[in-house]
Amino acid sequence: MMEHRELLEEICTFLQKGRAKNVAELVQQAVDEGISAEVILNDALLKGMGIIGEKFKNNEVYVPEVLIAARAMNQGTAILKPLLASDGVQAVGKVVLGTVRGDLHDIGKNLVRMMMEGKGLEVIDLGVDVPPEKFVETAKEEHAQIIGLSALLTTTMVEMKNVVDAAVAAGIRDNVTIMVGGAPVTDAFCKSIGADAYTSDATSAAEYACKVCTA
Repeated sequence: MMEHRELLEEICTFLQKGRAKNVAELVQQAVDEGISAEVILNDALLKGMGIIGEKFKNNEVYVPEVLIAARAMNQGTAILKPLLASDGVQAVGKVVLGTVRGDLHDIGKNLVRMMMEGKGLEVIDLGVDVPPEKFVETAKEEHAQIIGLSALLTTTMVEMKNVVDAAVAAGIRDNVTIMVGGAPVTDAFCKSIGADAYTSDATSAAEYACKVCTA
């Protein structure tokens, strides 16, 4: 069993260094050695991404390191996905994520997606310039617990209120948690539009989303 522990540690370390090829090879080796997909996911991949998330929050690593670590994680999870499905392993929860209408910025949103996926959440990324109806329709169809909204411009922040209003109009407001974030967004703004939560960085957003989905 010790070898298994060491193998998982190795995957975790390579993931943090962003060495996607090594991660993929070792994940396959772990599968071949009979380690369950869920254990590999939790004890190697998600663990590694969690460490990167903490370091990012503390400014010990920066966006490029997060991106290459996430790419390594995706290589590993691609191998595990079919196995997790056959084992009946469910995602922690489901999030509909996107940058609001009129806004084409996606780096922040992409970081949030990676951190959320790194916590075991399923993320439906609608991309940028997303109209309010699209967020609401997708959340309804997918039975998502969370709608995550990103804006980088003060001029597009108002669209967040339109999403809240659209959720009310569609009758799903009580069923979804609406999270907002982005450089100009504040907690006071979040409260003023009737959204549920504002987080200042990607790691906090993922942690909050996890709490919501496991509450």
